[in-house]
Amino acid sequence: MTEQGLLSLTGVCKSFPGCIANDNIDLDVAAGEIHALLGENGAGKSTLVKIIYGVLRPDQGNIRWQGKVTRIENPAQARSLGIGMVFQHFSLFEAMTTLENIALALPPEDPEALRARLEETASAYGLALQPDRHVYDLSMGERQRIEIVRCLLQNPQLLILDEPTSVLTPQETEILFETLRTLSQESRAILYISHKLEEVRALCDRATILRGGRRVDDCLPAQETTRSLAEKMIGKKIQQVSRQSPIDSGSSMLLAVSDLNVRSDLAHGVDLTDIRLEVRAGEVLGIAGIAGNGQIELMGALSGETGSPLAGSIRILGTDAIGLNPTARRSLGAVFVPEERIGHAAVADMTLVDNSYLTGDTRMKFSRRGLIDWPAVTRYTQNVVQDFDVRTTGVDALASSLSGGNLQKFIVGREILQEPSLLVVSQPTWGVDAGAAAAIHEEIQRLVSAGAAVLMISQDLDEIFLLSHRIAVISQGTLSAAMPIDEITPEDIGLLMGIRHEVQPEADHVTA
Repeated sequence: MTEQGLLSLTGVCKSFPGCIANDNIDLDVAAGEIHALLGENGAGKSTLVKIIYGVLRPDQGNIRWQGKVTRIENPAQARSLGIGMVFQHFSLFEAMTTLENIALALPPEDPEALRARLEETASAYGLALQPDRHVYDLSMGERQRIEIVRCLLQNPQLLILDEPTSVLTPQETEILFETLRTLSQESRAILYISHKLEEVRALCDRATILRGGRRVDDCLPAQETTRSLAEKMIGKKIQQVSRQSPIDSGSSMLLAVSDLNVRSDLAHGVDLTDIRLEVRAGEVLGIAGIAGNGQIELMGALSGETGSPLAGSIRILGTDAIGLNPTARRSLGAVFVPEERIGHAAVADMTLVDNSYLTGDTRMKFSRRGLIDWPAVTRYTQNVVQDFDVRTTGVDALASSLSGGNLQKFIVGREILQEPSLLVVSQPTWGVDAGAAAAIHEEIQRLVSAGAAVLMISQDLDEIFLLSHRIAVISQGTLSAAMPIDEITPEDIGLLMGIRHEVQPEADHVTA
């Protein structure tokens, strides 16, 4: 790592109505260093990097790029300077292909030449992409790969990464880290935002910590623990979350799926074959797997969004749910949290109150005789915001105005506070800080302790091992036998992620 100054921010301020996002922030990033920008959700990290990338303009303060005061008017100018950014919320056009999305961010180039460069770069960094696939067909992990490769093709001197590994497997994460270390050795700088503090400790040279829009600390991550980093971020001690005690083998079966076969309605989706799983009251069944192996299809089948399957059965709280729509399944006592926040779990241009009504009406009975009790919906939304520490200007704020982590807290809280008997959740802590993740984990455990069943689909193996009583792995549209937590290791899961699983009678009761 060199000491040559590349980027320097002095006294940067940025305010929005009712919120000071950045309050007199100084930041220095040297060429050749991997610099972490840490803070809890709403601390001002995303606002600050958007200023660096030209998406937002500071109200006050200076930006120096390579020693010269620079006014960055827009992202195009930032890219021309040598600044690239991978956003937490994907900036992709769903109706376009991978190749077309990448071409939009680059100078005009022969399409075949760009295709060759894309394939060469993706292959070199182990980020498999298919240039002609449309974005609307892709999983969240595959969309993330497009963002990363598109940025690398710009040959940046400073690469800003906002939660880049939130949808990557451990293997994919390690490949990315090797890429970033290589870029660092080439005297490029990396500004790295992540809530995965073990990653920060392993990867980053220095860290700047924000809290409440202010710079509150600087440290060397390798000399800290994950807990000390997290406590610097939130400014208080963190309560450790421990795994639940073993479940009662006589508990009621609240979700039972047998011989489920689903044909994906996505053009390049993954068909599900002979899926079998069971979840009892007071149990968390964790499903691990690499993105794009059938997680979206499984969630759609369980929630009822994709209609009746080709074959098989789904029983929710003892009732045959085949043919029931999402509203009817919610009436049985189930709630669902999909992985995609904006557009699926929440409507961007609707308020938090409106978004609460959309999924809460069935169980919370907000409507009677065609009339909506908006004061009740508002009170419920206020409870979600308070109980899950959602940082927002108010319950009438648009969903799109929240940071990614705060929107995730709102979505998870909105479903958990309905006190369901069955929670089906995908990526429950995607993009949230350590304190918020612990709070979400604690609420899931509270729900389970009260007798609910939880099916958790997650790519975060730490989360899987922390919360689950049993773990199964989804791969190529098939599901492995679910193994008790004390009979399976992360290495076992890694091996199961790349194979097609055969149907096993009574699979959920198979042990090592």
